Parts: sequence; structure tokens; C-alpha cells
Amino acid sequence: MVVGELEQFKVFTKQREYVGIASREEVHQKGYWHETFHFWLVAEIEGENYLYFQLRSEDKKDYPGLLDITAAGHLLHNENIEDGIREVKEEIGLTVAIEELNYLGVFPYEKVLEDFIDKEHAHVFLLKRVIPLQEFTLQQEEVSGMYLVPIDGFMDLWFKDYQDTILIEGLFENKEGKMEASKWKINKANFVPHSDDFYRDVLNAIINKIS
Repeated sequence: MVVGELEQFKVFTKQREYVGIASREEVHQKGYWHETFHFWLVAEIEGENYLYFQLRSEDKKDYPGLLDITAAGHLLHNENIEDGIREVKEEIGLTVAIEELNYLGVFPYEKVLEDFIDKEHAHVFLLKRVIPLQEFTLQQEEVSGMYLVPIDGFMDLWFKDYQDTILIEGLFENKEGKMEASKWKINKANFVPHSDDFYRDVLNAIINKIS
């Protein structure tokens, strides 16, 4: 493997055996397995559980303008799993300690596109807490909004044929750079297209933890 000068990741086999180090570019060109940190925030509001989804910036190279995991990012070659907590502060401006989170485990994730191969061992963490949307400070080049999505509604949308759309509420950054309240009728195409298995496994783990 040729190691890049900038971001470098640990490389693994699908069975999580350590192989070496490679650059971000090489990892996604050749489809090497690597580690990521996923943070899911859940709130119980009036007896219903909601997931916080970030709205990816339109300037993002991958999946611009789509709803995605509350906060997530790659682990660098010199980082431990717990170091991924930095993504929460960087992307959405929320200060939390790793000790406050529930570790749900490692979830394998694969996505193959024409010019991009993503094979992740995703370390998934959960926090259940009500955070008012206006308290998030968004990293403008990464995130342009935050939305509350009911867990039951999301599961129906993703896995039930009879549910085509759901209505969600949140805040997004308008053209003037100000945060604006938003109600949005969405469908599956508005979410980053993680695999059905990945969404099912992670959401079931979240539901089991908060039940």
C-alpha cells in the first residue's frame, strides 16, 4: 500500500484483522476496510422517540444535501475508537464525553459506487438526550441543518411498502446564512442510501437500548 501524506487510515480485512495503513484516497479507490465513528442522538419528546439527522452540506463531495447519521467520521491511523468523539464537537458543536455514550458495537457497512468504494467497520455510539435544535453549532462546510425524525416513522418509511413519505421538522441554513425553521415532507431518496441491513441492524440496536 502507498501511504498518503495527509489523512491515513488503518486498514483491515473484512474479519477486522489489521493489515496496515493507507491514505483516504487509496482506501476509497481500492475498497479497503477501515474504521469509522458513528454517533446517534435520540430524544424522547412527548412519549415518542426521535432520531437527530444531520443535513449534509450541498458542498459535500459525497451525498450532498441528504440526511445522515447525527455525526460521523473516519478514525485516523493514530487514533483510538474513543478519539472519534471529536466528530460530535466538530460537526454539530455538541460537547459530550465518551463516558456519556452507550457503545452499541461494530457494524460492518459496504457501499460500492462507480468511483467510490466504502467499506467500514463502524463503531456505533448512542446518546439519549433532548437537545433543542437551536443549540447545535453546525460546521458549515459539512452540515447545513438538523432534523428530528421519528424512529417509528423512519422504520416504516424504510421497510414498509405502504409508507412513501413522512413529515419531519428541523432547522436549516438558508441562503442568507441564517438558521430557519423547516417542515419537510421526505421520502427514502432524501437519506444517504446506507444499506437496508445497516439501517435495520443499527436502528434495532438503538430501539433495544432505549426500550
